[in-house]
Amino acid sequence: MQGKDRSTKWIETSPGYRTTSGNIAAHSDFGSMALQPVIVPREKREEIERQFLSIGATVSLGSGNRSRPEDPDPMRTAFERDRDRILHSTAFRRLSGKTQVFIFPNDHQRTRLTHALEVSQVATAISRAVGLNVALTEAIALGHDCGHGPGGHASEDAFSKFLSEGYDHAVWGADHTLADLNLCLETLDGIRNHSWSRPQPITHEGAVVSFADRIAYCSHDLEDAISAEVVSTHSIPESITAVTGSSRSGQLRYFISDMVYTISRTGEVAMSPEAATALAELRRFNYEKIYMRPDSLEQSIAVIKVLSMLVDYFLENPKEIKGIPLSDLNGDPSSVMTASIGYVSGMTDRFAFQKAVDLLGLDPLSLPKGIDLTHR
Repeated sequence: MQGKDRSTKWIETSPGYRTTSGNIAAHSDFGSMALQPVIVPREKREEIERQFLSIGATVSLGSGNRSRPEDPDPMRTAFERDRDRILHSTAFRRLSGKTQVFIFPNDHQRTRLTHALEVSQVATAISRAVGLNVALTEAIALGHDCGHGPGGHASEDAFSKFLSEGYDHAVWGADHTLADLNLCLETLDGIRNHSWSRPQPITHEGAVVSFADRIAYCSHDLEDAISAEVVSTHSIPESITAVTGSSRSGQLRYFISDMVYTISRTGEVAMSPEAATALAELRRFNYEKIYMRPDSLEQSIAVIKVLSMLVDYFLENPKEIKGIPLSDLNGDPSSVMTASIGYVSGMTDRFAFQKAVDLLGLDPLSLPKGIDLTHR
């Protein structure tokens, strides 16, 4: 009876509630809260950016610098538009099913999606504090890992076997995964060059995301590993905890504050030597104790095997690549290779490993598995 009553009430809200002026409100008791609206269209926000952002920040202008010209949006700036396109994209949604560190994470461990959201929080906190373009920062941060394949960084090793230039998730994400979104040059550059091994991004906002990515994953990967009992809080070297503390929140607060102070003092998107040393020590600890632990290496070997076999399968059977008509490939080996890698790299962990069972006949027991905490 309660379920029926709840359903009835839910249906009854569909038309909304008429206001005294004849419009429709979301709540029956909307009342008469006074509002004197000020419409802030795109042009006005662009002018606000020019007035209030720091010298050297990236300002929005019209529809933005895109490979395919578009009319400007009446309400959103070019970088707000980019952020929204990434947020609503299939590639971004699929990050929820892709490995950050632990395959098939439990309810409390990070996925690529939650990692992207945490990078966005760190990066926008820094950019907002020092007067950079928050919308551009957010767009780069949300899109920075959309080129990652299933199974974590091991997927890059798997796909690199098929490409003479190798597979870099940052480059692939900008040049292939997100290409159809027609994003601004500045957004794509920040995504393409967020890795520290890549060239310096052309914007300060992109440089901020490069730091935010490393700050976020060093802190939250450690927290996940502690939760999974891979490492303990007491095993973190004092050279790290004495500077940043041992909690994720303390580490984020320290690194964000240091970057804001360093940028405001020097005009450089950089860290102080003390903070940079602590971050490097934290990353080194994670590398040795988490990423390179025997279970992780074994998991990587299994991932590389599965993904390599899947790419080989689709190279031989391009007609089974979803979303790309066979006629578009024209029998061109390069196009078939790009399509095969693009299809497999876009898969979630679960989808890829299920395909390995269905198409390749692999034994499910031979596939990578997540950490089972129920038997500890």
